[in-house]
Amino acid sequence: MSLLLVFCSGLAHAVWNFLAKRSEEKAVFLWTILVPSNAILLVYAIVEIARKGLPWQGIVLALLSMAVQGLYAKLLAYTYTQGDLSLVYPIMRGTSTLLVPVIGVAFMSESLHVWGWAGIGCMLVGFALMSGWNPVGGRRDMELRPVALALSVGLCTTTYTLIDKLFLDYLSPLSLLGIANIGFMLGITRAALPLTRIRLAVRLHWKVLIAGAVLSPGSYLLFLFAMQHAPVSSIAPLREVGIVFGALFGLFLLKERQGRRRLTASAIILTGMIVIVVLGTV
Repeated sequence: MSLLLVFCSGLAHAVWNFLAKRSEEKAVFLWTILVPSNAILLVYAIVEIARKGLPWQGIVLALLSMAVQGLYAKLLAYTYTQGDLSLVYPIMRGTSTLLVPVIGVAFMSESLHVWGWAGIGCMLVGFALMSGWNPVGGRRDMELRPVALALSVGLCTTTYTLIDKLFLDYLSPLSLLGIANIGFMLGITRAALPLTRIRLAVRLHWKVLIAGAVLSPGSYLLFLFAMQHAPVSSIAPLREVGIVFGALFGLFLLKERQGRRRLTASAIILTGMIVIVVLGTV
């Protein structure tokens, strides 16, 4: 049951990112789909803070998380205007898994098994192949701009993940998600305004927006439910199957090009991530 929940979590994440990429007004889509769930999450956060309090350290972490989430939202919306889903989605999803163990080794006195380094090398090969680099053609076919943007989105994900890990010492995951989402929404509010654009999008695309509003928080909630019944180390890698789904959606539904290369690169990146998570810390 847990494996099915995690598999569905990865699929749901890929689907709502596909909907974001396909939308004409990407900032409007990303802003609007968070409104329903965040209305509930904020009430929960307010009640929890009123009951438990929040020390100044927690306030600082909350502000940092919101700031990074705001930058993440801006970069995410812009990246989807510049690059194909099958190109940028695997890189965005893989960057955090690549950087977290490297940061741990470099700055937190952690160690990484030889398999972990092998997984990192595997991911770097996948990133290079995804970008269009090859030993024969060199940089001729490289798509540097969308790749750089995707890497910056992944860097934001890594940053807010590390911040939120510290923030969990003060508030629950649901409260954290509500506060972080406020930062996300503030980051793209200017791009989503005026309200007439949001009302128009709701009137014309309400079915798609409802799907996004369910799938965006739902993808993470499915993972939380799965963690109640299985060790996170054994199920986390399976969630990244969304990388392959994202590539497939881009290639077959959005009719993006370079299908064989991008599918191969996605599979290599996914393999590297699984190796890092499963064998890297043995």
